[in-house]
Amino acid sequence: MQILHSRDPKTPAPEEVPDWQRALRRATLNGPDYPSRRIARRVAFYVLLGLSAVFGALCGLMVVYSIDLPQMDDLARYHPNTTTELLDVHGKAFGSFALERRVVLPYAEFPPVLREAIISIEDKSFESNWGVNLVRAVGAAYRDLHSSGKAQGASTLTMQLARNLFLSSEKTYGRKLQEVFLSMQIERRFTKQQIFELYANQIYLGHGTYGFEAGSEFFFSKHVRELTLPEAALLAALPKGPEAYSPIKYPDRAMKRRNLVLSEMLADGKITKRQAEAAETAPLGLHLEAPANSIAPYFVEEVRRQLEKQYGVEQVHGAGLRVYTTLDLDLQQVANKAILDGTATYERRRGWKGKLPNVVLDGADVASYRHPDWAQPIEKGSYVHGVVTTVSAKKVTVKLGAQQAELTPEDWKWTQNPDGDSFLRSGDVVYVKVENVAADGTLRASLQQDSGAQASMMALDNSTGEVLAMVGGRDFALSQFNRATQAQRQVGSSFKPYVYTTAVEAGAKPTDIIVDGPTTFPTPNGPYTPHNYEADYKGAMTLLNAFAESRNIPALKLADRYGIRKVIETAHNFGITSNIPVFLPVAIGSADITLAEQVSAYSVFPNDGIRIEPRYIRKVTQADGLPLDATPTQVSEVISVETARTMMQFLQAVVRQGTGASASQLKHPLGGKTGTTNDFTDAWFIGFSPSITCGTWIGFDDRESLGEKETGARAALPMWMDFMRAAIANKPDEAFPTAGAPKKKLEVPLSGVADAAKPVVPLVPKQAEDPDASRGEGSKHIALTAAAPAPAEERPRVPEASHSVPRATTVPTRTTPTFATPAPAEQRPKVPEASRPAPQAVAVPPRAAMGLSQKPTDERSGVSNPPPDIY
Repeated sequence: MQILHSRDPKTPAPEEVPDWQRALRRATLNGPDYPSRRIARRVAFYVLLGLSAVFGALCGLMVVYSIDLPQMDDLARYHPNTTTELLDVHGKAFGSFALERRVVLPYAEFPPVLREAIISIEDKSFESNWGVNLVRAVGAAYRDLHSSGKAQGASTLTMQLARNLFLSSEKTYGRKLQEVFLSMQIERRFTKQQIFELYANQIYLGHGTYGFEAGSEFFFSKHVRELTLPEAALLAALPKGPEAYSPIKYPDRAMKRRNLVLSEMLADGKITKRQAEAAETAPLGLHLEAPANSIAPYFVEEVRRQLEKQYGVEQVHGAGLRVYTTLDLDLQQVANKAILDGTATYERRRGWKGKLPNVVLDGADVASYRHPDWAQPIEKGSYVHGVVTTVSAKKVTVKLGAQQAELTPEDWKWTQNPDGDSFLRSGDVVYVKVENVAADGTLRASLQQDSGAQASMMALDNSTGEVLAMVGGRDFALSQFNRATQAQRQVGSSFKPYVYTTAVEAGAKPTDIIVDGPTTFPTPNGPYTPHNYEADYKGAMTLLNAFAESRNIPALKLADRYGIRKVIETAHNFGITSNIPVFLPVAIGSADITLAEQVSAYSVFPNDGIRIEPRYIRKVTQADGLPLDATPTQVSEVISVETARTMMQFLQAVVRQGTGASASQLKHPLGGKTGTTNDFTDAWFIGFSPSITCGTWIGFDDRESLGEKETGARAALPMWMDFMRAAIANKPDEAFPTAGAPKKKLEVPLSGVADAAKPVVPLVPKQAEDPDASRGEGSKHIALTAAAPAPAEERPRVPEASHSVPRATTVPTRTTPTFATPAPAEQRPKVPEASRPAPQAVAVPPRAAMGLSQKPTDERSGVSNPPPDIY
């Protein structure tokens, strides 16, 4: 049966619908030709809704991940941490400070071979992409989705720069999105050259180095512009994994990664096949830079402390300062050798002690053992600790880092052991000197001894106070304690110049006669009977001969006559800030003083009585070359010209005919004084030429005896001579001023000059501060000349912190005083407490048994009724 469908009479027949209406229906899916139009509408609606949600989510993510992103203005002002460099007086670099070891270069300084190597391995489309490589990013995302981790980074150079500058290294999609946003901003703001320059200066290359210039200097000891193709490829290989591909730790991995860079460069047409093959067969060619601060480590530490105190830690270690120091690198190397050779000579003279540590007995493995000394370059003349690997009667093999040295019986002959296996065994840690390095790298060494003896040296320029060289111990890698500036040791007879200076200022003359004979000084705790070092007496003798021969009895008599308090005051005026107890044996050296204080004090004598505070820094400039404010140089007149020149007669006599006569073989104007303490625990020699003052000390940190007859002349003087021989080599015509000659003029670069009034350190602890301590100012080279002092009330006073207009300053002379009983404590000039260290207990082992009281009954000398002594 046929069913008839009725048509709505209101609906026009298809043939009655206009053409435009049919076209509109087709476009909007409303016509009768589209029965599924409702479904189509719904699908379209939901698709649009989904796209809107995705777009909104992306906008939300963009807001979330970009809200804390740095602004491009921050990057435009970005200054990376750079290395602060230390330069010696000749402009040679010898040390540095760095939070990040980096040397910033402009784009043009990076050679094409390095730029091409980096782009080939890291970002082939760098020149054309807009900060993101979509093809690599999609591929990396696909691989990430089908793997357990996020190993594929697909980072362009711009993305790596963004991550290194501003983001963390965590592998998350959020961080990756931030990279993309930052990279796009960087590309919009900076040119490709600017981006590459930032990247090449910022990227980490391992072992504390940042940027390709620092990496080139570290791995190859050359500038980046001097790199060869294999070297450039090796550096370009490192950003992928600086530690994983380290050529020092993993040379095989580094070689494979380097050759991958070369193959990529070949594929990109940057090099020819012949170049690639030659470079792939080349060795890594490492020539590691010597560790920073290895030549003058103790000096560097002193400079670091001063800079941090003045400018702050962050600026010193990250602002790329250039520090022009007072160090003379050539003299520093001489000082290093003198100390090492001198202590080695002493150790051999002492005889073989044995008692060597053994790594095997300590549970370690010889193959994996590493000694701190091995961080330093091992070359001819080096003293280094090594570990014995094999031992036989006539041959001993010692491991020295990556190298080995062989010892034969001649190399240990001094030990008086004929066979090596009779006193050495595998695993022993020995001390050797590298005698020769063969062309094939084979080392020949001699056996030395390190039983704990230490030595120190300091030298300064008399006319400027500049410290030219400093050694604080035998091995900085094992002990950073600076025995030149930090160790207070008994000074022995090297204290006697202050005794004789006190006597000379009171009117004594070198030709005066004094009796060197048995003497007893009564004290509240009983009699004190001193002795000479030689345990004999020479009777009546001149003061000059008594000083030259370092006789103890005459020195004690002089100190007793003029007052031990006055002697101590003289020492403090010379710049000695160490606490000195007030009792008579101080006159023969029972006080503990640092080497640096002694060297600075002795420079007063060849300077015609002027003391210049030692300084380590000439000037400091910022990375842009602008100078920073300098610390004022402190200058003061300590003694009169007449007293200084009289004392020079005493000090030159020591070298000419006294205990330091060995130095006369240098055939040069010299002066100085030996020092030896009880039980031979400390040996000193402090001396000078007209231009340089140098001091040496040798001893044990635990105050063990150096051994019988190990005096200053025997143990310390040879090291001083080795140094001074080089220091005076180019000054054959210098001479000390003679009597009646004009006062010595000192050209001192100053920012300020110390007040003419000498500081007097009080003899009782904890005196009040003097807020009126005055100081003149200046800022240019000043010739220091003599003039009569103005009365104290007429001298201008300048606040301590003030800085006035540069002006020439004249340091007035002091009139020679006559010594009398010291004024009461409340009437003495006062020095701020901060200008000297807090009083310390001074250990004077044998002297405490002498019955001397620290509260003497006599204000003048520390003894009761001191006898007359000069005839």
